[in-house]
Amino acid sequence: MTRIDDTFARLKAEGKKAFVAYVMAGDPDYETSLEVVKGLPAAGVDIIELGIPFTDPMADGPTIQLAGQRALEGGMTLEKVLQLATEFRKGDNSTPIVAMGYYNPIYNRGVDRFLEDAKAAGIDGLIVVDLPPEEDEELCIPAQKAGLNFIRLATPTTDDKRLPKVLTNTSGFVYYVSITGITGAAEAQASDVAPEVARIKSSTDLPVIVGFGVNSPEKAEAIAGVADGTVVGSAIVKLIGEGRPVPEILEYVKSLADGAHRG
Repeated sequence: MTRIDDTFARLKAEGKKAFVAYVMAGDPDYETSLEVVKGLPAAGVDIIELGIPFTDPMADGPTIQLAGQRALEGGMTLEKVLQLATEFRKGDNSTPIVAMGYYNPIYNRGVDRFLEDAKAAGIDGLIVVDLPPEEDEELCIPAQKAGLNFIRLATPTTDDKRLPKVLTNTSGFVYYVSITGITGAAEAQASDVAPEVARIKSSTDLPVIVGFGVNSPEKAEAIAGVADGTVVGSAIVKLIGEGRPVPEILEYVKSLADGAHRG
């Protein structure tokens, strides 16, 4: 059982949906980013997605691309992402952290070394958006053996023929991408999402969390209402990019979390 599994078991017992928040590690700088991340659990965040900045983030829209650029310009590295997680763990041993990014930085570090260091830093799961199931031997299976959840994305274009392949070796939860396209590009619609979530849940016992296009407490409530929870990323990252004070950012996060928990 990972922290992710424990969190979903607790939420299920409480009759609550999950709220997952994404932030880019090191955006706009290490110290501010650490302050935001440390404040997320008290703001109602059940699972933290920690972005690993990368120079070619093909799945991300302008908001998260710019966050990655700010982080990289501020000197953020994969080493410092792990350091940030380690610092967070000193004060919180229960909130799951999912590292989300692309394979290149992990490959450059070396898979075995990365997994060992990620585990030591208190990382619980990985979302690596550019590794399809056909490449499971690269990272997915070693990650599972190391005790990390490997979380896969399903999308509106993941048909019934493809879905079993996507679900193979997936653990922790399934991340359903509610729209076709990049992050922050359009709004998710609960009426579109509901049948897709039901279709995925008919093939797996894993929780299904919906992300992309969720940008308000009302939307978080609506989307969580038809899934096991929701993810918000771009809307939070946008405030960070505007240089808003950390308490203001966390207040906004709390409003989103409250919406999701009502779902």
